[in-house]
Amino acid sequence: MSPQKIALLTDSCADLSPQLAAENHIYVVPLRILCADGEYLDGVNISGKDIYARLRAGELPQTSLPVGESIEQILRQIVMDGYDGVVAVMLSSGLSGTYNLVRLIGEECRGMLPVKVFDSKSGSLGVGMTILQAAEDIRNGMGWEELTARRIPQLLAGSRPFFSVDTLEYLQKGGRIGKVTATAGMLLQIKPILTFADDGQLTSIAKVRGRHQVIDKLVELTVKACGGHRRYNLAVANGGAPAEMELIRQKLTAALPDCDHIWAGEIDGTLSVYIGDGILGAAVQVLD
Repeated sequence: MSPQKIALLTDSCADLSPQLAAENHIYVVPLRILCADGEYLDGVNISGKDIYARLRAGELPQTSLPVGESIEQILRQIVMDGYDGVVAVMLSSGLSGTYNLVRLIGEECRGMLPVKVFDSKSGSLGVGMTILQAAEDIRNGMGWEELTARRIPQLLAGSRPFFSVDTLEYLQKGGRIGKVTATAGMLLQIKPILTFADDGQLTSIAKVRGRHQVIDKLVELTVKACGGHRRYNLAVANGGAPAEMELIRQKLTAALPDCDHIWAGEIDGTLSVYIGDGILGAAVQVLD
């Protein structure tokens, strides 16, 4: 029998504000960040701003998977809260082992309740948009079969996030460089625009010179990815660059005025370890 009351689960890299997560009844597993002075929980007692300060001071924090017990604890809480099934959308397996860990623990907890875990092959915007749209779909009465067999795969396939990093230094040091080619052009203010490859690793999609061109390029790529679709969601994100994110939001909604939703996010501590500050992101998620 299909679960009737469906819970949603994601990780701290979905970059949902506590308010958005609470309003949409979304459960969040925090990743761990190991710093010089101890271990922190992403989004609980450390944020992107804290990471930027540490990076500037010369520290290089490390990231770690959630503790298995904390995932089990959340699943038990979901049962106690009256849900009888869980849909989980996790950070790309190309960047982290979180998806595999949640999938394995979900299988162990099957006797407690069914858990369907999806590898987003994305991060931040792609994960956040999918989980927020799924929350709306559940509110509108979408059932377990349609959600797990059709809707979540469709949302993930239709999500195209793009983001700019100010430096590739931390991606290289942290071993998350993926398919991104390290450019020697940092002195020339060359800024790479990244997205996710089909296998969930990061890949370069464009290079521009200077911050103004970054903003225009992110808008251009997002509009192009939307194509002729008439129903879509938009999202923007930043790490230490809220005013520039606002500019992207304005330009994006001017170019694509008919979105169902436009969500904004702040980059989490975990991803900040690898990409530093000055991050700008934009995404589209096609719905038709």
